[in-house]
Parts: sequence; C-alpha cells; structure tokens
Amino acid sequence: MANQPYTIEQVYAAPVSRVWQALTDKDQMKQWYFDLAEFKPEVGFTFYFTGGPDGGIKYRHICCITEVIENQKLSYTWSYEGYAGESEVIFEIFDEGECTRLKLTHKGLETFPADNPDFDAKNFAAGWGYLIGTSLKNYLESN
Repeated sequence: MANQPYTIEQVYAAPVSRVWQALTDKDQMKQWYFDLAEFKPEVGFTFYFTGGPDGGIKYRHICCITEVIENQKLSYTWSYEGYAGESEVIFEIFDEGECTRLKLTHKGLETFPADNPDFDAKNFAAGWGYLIGTSLKNYLESN
C-alpha cells in the first residue's frame, strides 16, 4: 500500500469544457484550488504555490507540466522546495453525457520524507478529497 498511488474520482454536473477551464485557468483555479501567480497549460511550464496544514508549516510547491491533452488530461510533477522527493499529479476527464467524471491520480507520494508527518499519505487523501470532492464540485455546480 505504501507505494500505491492515491486516486479519487468525482462526477460533476458540468460539461467537459467547464471542468477543463476550472483545471487550467488560473483565475478559476484560485476559486477552488490555490492562488497561482501564473499558470499555462503548456508542457514544460513551471508553476509555484504555497500551502500546508492550518497552523503548520507552509510549503512552497514546485510543479512542472508534463502532459496536456485539451479537455482530456493534465499532468504535472509536484515537489517541495528544500525537500527530497518528486511526485506526479494526473487529472483525467471523461465525458459522461450530461456530466463529467474527473479522475485524479497522485503517484510517487512515497518519495517524500517519511519522517515528516505532513507528507503522510492520509494528508494527501484528505487534501485531495476536499479539493476534488468538495471545493471543485461546489465551484463547478454553483457557477
């Protein structure tokens, strides 16, 4: 289990194009994800953001886009400034007629320092569960 990727799927009452925009437009991402200074859905584009547990250390995330298939797939690396390890986040979008299914996979969590409880797999599960299952869902279905 330790080397298994984290995955979550969620269905949204929104068209594929709307979900894609929420994943790739920095102004929309700010509403449900993180406040990014810059974001371009282009292979090789590197973006940064700061985040961490409430009342805890705020980590500078470094992400580099590795794959873009418009309205279908977005992948990027995910690492932390000053810490070992690199993972990969993959968003896959599926047209389900009136709805859109999103599958998020976060691979490589085991590469982060095991002695730092902030990098425990359960924290990624909680974070992605909130972002994909609550924050993005609320954003897409209320706008």
